[in-house]
Amino acid sequence: MTIDVPAWAAETARALPYPLIFATVSGAHLYGFASVDSDLDLRAAHLLPAAEVVGLRTGPETLQHEGVRDGVELDVVSHDLLKFARLLNSRNGYVLEQLLSPLVVVTSEVHASLIALAPGLLTRHHAHHYLGFAATQERLHQRTGELKPALYTLRVLLTGIHLMRTGRLETDLAVLGRSLPYVPDLIGRKREAEHAPFPPEAAAHLAADIPRLRAELEQARDTSSLPDHPDPAAVDALDALVIRSRLATA
Repeated sequence: MTIDVPAWAAETARALPYPLIFATVSGAHLYGFASVDSDLDLRAAHLLPAAEVVGLRTGPETLQHEGVRDGVELDVVSHDLLKFARLLNSRNGYVLEQLLSPLVVVTSEVHASLIALAPGLLTRHHAHHYLGFAATQERLHQRTGELKPALYTLRVLLTGIHLMRTGRLETDLAVLGRSLPYVPDLIGRKREAEHAPFPPEAAAHLAADIPRLRAELEQARDTSSLPDHPDPAAVDALDALVIRSRLATA
């Protein structure tokens, strides 16, 4: 995946008021269909000092910043390490994609440790995230007629299928959608405009493929070699990483 991430992205992420464990690019850039006017979605994890976790006055579990830089709209969201670890251990596809995004803006040794632990936290139940997210995006597409939620629906279903079948995360629709001949044209249209309308000539393809892919994801979940529960050793290691990282701030 080749994406031009602005050189100032790391500076923007580091402007958050706590040390960062990592910051990566998510959203349409990660999914392979960013438009010329797409927002830049930065997702991160920060580390609160021990005094702001165990004391009377606790620090923010989640930080959010929105703004504009060089004409690009920014959306920066960061979770404290403890909250991020809890989400990572709860079949949450959002944080899994943020952690494993190849579009890395800020990294650290703790980031590398989290990445190493991720395979042991994968379960077949991550499929529920992708099924739910796809249903939400499909309803949005039906309501708005826009191309973007249609692409999200396809991307989410295909990511879920790939994850269930291989145990590996792939989020780029240009890679995932190679078996769908109309997808490159849709991606091209989306790259030209963030709120492009969905082309009517592709409606029949989409109407047939969404229920088919949903059924494939459900079958892939039911036949997946992924376990029902995270590896207890990985969960213990994640717990130890949170404790070790927090104590280092004391």
